[in-house]
Amino acid sequence: MKHIISMLMENESGALSRVSGLFSARGYNIQSLAVAPTENYSISRLTLVSYGTEHQIEQIVKHLNRLIDVIKVVDVTESSHIERELMLVKLKVTAEMREEIKRLADIFRGTIIDVTTTTYSVQLVGNAQKLDAFISSLDNKIIIETVRSGVVGLMRGEKSLHL
Repeated sequence: MKHIISMLMENESGALSRVSGLFSARGYNIQSLAVAPTENYSISRLTLVSYGTEHQIEQIVKHLNRLIDVIKVVDVTESSHIERELMLVKLKVTAEMREEIKRLADIFRGTIIDVTTTTYSVQLVGNAQKLDAFISSLDNKIIIETVRSGVVGLMRGEKSLHL
């Protein structure tokens, strides 16, 4: 089962390495990882996606809580939550297909953020299924490059990850 684990940690060198080392030492894969400083620059928020049973994820969370740089850990998927991912796609376009790509971007609520004589760069935000569906609707021959941010997530309502 997919789990989104979010944590607050010290914004120090080596902190990310210790988190990823914990996963690799136990044979778990990190599907996606996003990390950046919070409003307090000395603290970063790290969000990662991993797959495992409830018991496996519970053990990982316990081990993460023991790391010196980690302040707080929560499995976001334990409650109602919002998750999003950013994707940028560079497409090779011809004059005949420009309107079709614009229409497709609009259908998926994407934005064309860069235009050249031979390319469009499209930005999309949504869940993984939406982004995958956009890619599937394209001819693979026109995709030059795809970049995805990885999942970020928040718990709905009053619940939050804070100090």
